Amino acid sequence: MNRVLRNISRWLVGIVFIFSGFVKGVDPLGTAYRIEDYFIAYGTEWASFLSVGLSVFLSTVEFVLGLALISGMRMQLVSKVLLWMMIFFTGLTFYDALYEPVPDCGCFGDAIKLTNWETFYKNIVLIFFVLVIFFSRKKFKINLPKSIQTLVLFLYFAGFGYFSVYNYNHLPMLDFRAWKVGKQMNPDGEQETLVYLTYQNKTTGEQKEYLSPDYPWNDSVWLASWEFVDQRTEVVGELADHGLFAEDENGNDMTSVILDSPYIFVVVAYDLSKVTASTFDKIAAIDAIASADGNGIIWLTSTLPDEVNAMSEQHPELYEVYYADDIVLKTMVRSNPGLILMDQGVVKQKWHHNDFPQGEELRQLFNQVSE
Repeated sequence: MNRVLRNISRWLVGIVFIFSGFVKGVDPLGTAYRIEDYFIAYGTEWASFLSVGLSVFLSTVEFVLGLALISGMRMQLVSKVLLWMMIFFTGLTFYDALYEPVPDCGCFGDAIKLTNWETFYKNIVLIFFVLVIFFSRKKFKINLPKSIQTLVLFLYFAGFGYFSVYNYNHLPMLDFRAWKVGKQMNPDGEQETLVYLTYQNKTTGEQKEYLSPDYPWNDSVWLASWEFVDQRTEVVGELADHGLFAEDENGNDMTSVILDSPYIFVVVAYDLSKVTASTFDKIAAIDAIASADGNGIIWLTSTLPDEVNAMSEQHPELYEVYYADDIVLKTMVRSNPGLILMDQGVVKQKWHHNDFPQGEELRQLFNQVSE
């Protein structure tokens, strides 16, 4: 088989697998949520406890396969694993495209969104190059003993596995979602529609375009010589698609409290029953300083109000609780609970519950907010 085609196939598939593994490994909890969706769709909810482990394992396997292809190590073994993986996932994505049990397979995490049909077509293209690699696998050779190649791939596996676990125990090092730090989430300040009006001179036929309302609409002489002929609109800026609708226990819309208020601390916990006592203690410490500063904290959860009211007897810091969809809350911060500092719709900072600010760090943070 042509050497150029073999190398193109090896590099192309390798780069795709490295990228796919990385964007999933940097956000293992997000990948776990999608695996849970598959378990639910196929009636195997009992296996949901495996989702995080599978997330770390699958993203690591993808990443290491990509590195193995680029470096040319253990190509006979790698090509077989690669082919079986592509056969399985191509069949799975074809079923997804036909019946859509899961709307988003997450093959590139949140970095690149593909429809189910786009994912299937992508796999069809990839499987061609994988077949090239498989049928020419004996022609890939490097000057390293097989034992050394195996050791190097194992070290790759261990290293990337650690990287993925680290991102699970903290926030993702790279955030591809709408609620990333620095993003303006208030749509009023994000997008503007401009209207352009075209007028034509009745005598010369000359046309001029004006940005409404900056044209001489009140000049009777001008109006006698020019007539309206066309109009176009132009959207400037990007509308923040945050998807958040927060309401209180009585169903009142409280979204603006979160998006419009200056410097508020929002604790996001889609499931309050999973919050540990030690984490509640950390949040209570944050609330004590925030309350002394005249602010306090706001909670966002999808836990039922009755359960929240029962829990508030033991945790008095649960006093300003709003309710939102759990999918949106999982998107806002990859932690249950997580902490977000908002300032008039801007995401200023985010913390995993393992990294909540405490002690001197917390006091310095509030000093900065107060300045």
